[in-house]
Amino acid sequence: MHIREVPLLGGGHSLWGHLPDFSTDKLSLIKLIIERTEPMVQIQSPIPREVVCVNHPDVLRELLVEKAHIFQKSYLMRYALYPLAGEGLFTAQWEKWKPNRKLMSPLFQPSELGRYAESMSACADQTIRTFEDGKTREIFEDTTRMTMSVAGKTLFDADTFSEADEIGNALTIALGWANENTPSATALAHVLTRILTNFVADKMAPVIAEPMHAFADTLTGPRYAFGESTRKMQAAIALLDRRVQTMIDERRAHPTGKTDLLAKLLGAHDENEAMSDKQVRDEILTLFIAGHETTASGLAWTLYLLCKNPEVYEAVQREVDAIGGAPTMDNLKSLALTLRCFKEALRLYPPVYIFPRQATEATTLAGYEVPKNTLTFVSPYALHRRPEFWPDPEKFDPDRFLPERKAARHRLAWLPFCAGPRVCIGNHFAMMEAQILLARLLYTTRFELDGDDEPMPFTTLRPKHGVRVKTFTRHSLPTSTH
Repeated sequence: MHIREVPLLGGGHSLWGHLPDFSTDKLSLIKLIIERTEPMVQIQSPIPREVVCVNHPDVLRELLVEKAHIFQKSYLMRYALYPLAGEGLFTAQWEKWKPNRKLMSPLFQPSELGRYAESMSACADQTIRTFEDGKTREIFEDTTRMTMSVAGKTLFDADTFSEADEIGNALTIALGWANENTPSATALAHVLTRILTNFVADKMAPVIAEPMHAFADTLTGPRYAFGESTRKMQAAIALLDRRVQTMIDERRAHPTGKTDLLAKLLGAHDENEAMSDKQVRDEILTLFIAGHETTASGLAWTLYLLCKNPEVYEAVQREVDAIGGAPTMDNLKSLALTLRCFKEALRLYPPVYIFPRQATEATTLAGYEVPKNTLTFVSPYALHRRPEFWPDPEKFDPDRFLPERKAARHRLAWLPFCAGPRVCIGNHFAMMEAQILLARLLYTTRFELDGDDEPMPFTTLRPKHGVRVKTFTRHSLPTSTH
């Protein structure tokens, strides 16, 4: 069977298929997928390439684990994120990704995470000190500031708290541009030109093929993109580049002797050749995004769901109060319900709610023939609502993640960090960070919801209204000495 025989998803437009929905109303498209029970459905597209959504753990194992080296990051996703992330871990193709992943992995092993706990609590306290009793605030802004400070301090030994709003605004502009251009006519033109150029080059003599492939590689990012949003994106990227370069220059001028990620990146050698500043920059910005954006969103949604479920909130409050003070690595096992609440928030509102893959060679998937350049995508938002794995899927139920219930469920039914070789390098870091920050927040502060919220399909799944809450002091923090 050919992949084009996969059942078609309903809806769509006669000429453009589901492309308008994908561009302007991704959640409506995903909700159509939620209604289907097939492991794969075909998305109608004007692009002369097959597009399928994979929505079952058994097929996901084949896509993300067994054939991860074939189904790589798509041209479209790389186009949208390339100005920001370049060849960082999230966007790099297999050959570039593999050595850099190996280089950075040791610093994210569970055995290495203990040294970050104190810094995480300190970053939480910086934000908590800005709370005012009875005042309404958008807690997503606070969790963003908090997690950005954590990423800066723990990974790069840099104090980003005072610059968090400026950096966060620049990242939001860059991610907003990526969201607008996944897809857009300009993006599709880049991608199709790249595919066609490589296709023709493969049939030519080397003397012609080499410059054609080189030209195709220049279309990885937005070589021909114009307009006000592109100019704003470029200005935001320039600001981020300056911040990162300053960090690199200061560290090179004043080595700390530490073994944080920045030191490891700057000392990295691949075949006796130092990693370029551009590659260091790409990895730093990739980890800033991954290290703060997704966790900040997950924390905000967790607080939102706790406020809407007072019995669970009270139970978590008792768990946190039993520890008191600043949680440490030794306390994490006693914060089991806190962690389950965060995991359930990631199930209902996965920050990375959709991600694409592209076949780099002809292969098979679930028994179907898959031509080269076939586009597949996965939506954790849809997967996390399959009732055969998640009964009453819209209900907030942290006990879904009790050990016995987790063991009875398919391992790939929960996919907030992807899976396989390209599983998020910081997944253990994020879980530990969430426990510590939530425990600190809930111990010091009582939160009351001040208005409902809904998911907004940005580049990540952000709360549309920022989760508006009123804060009230429960336990005062010591006076800051800084």
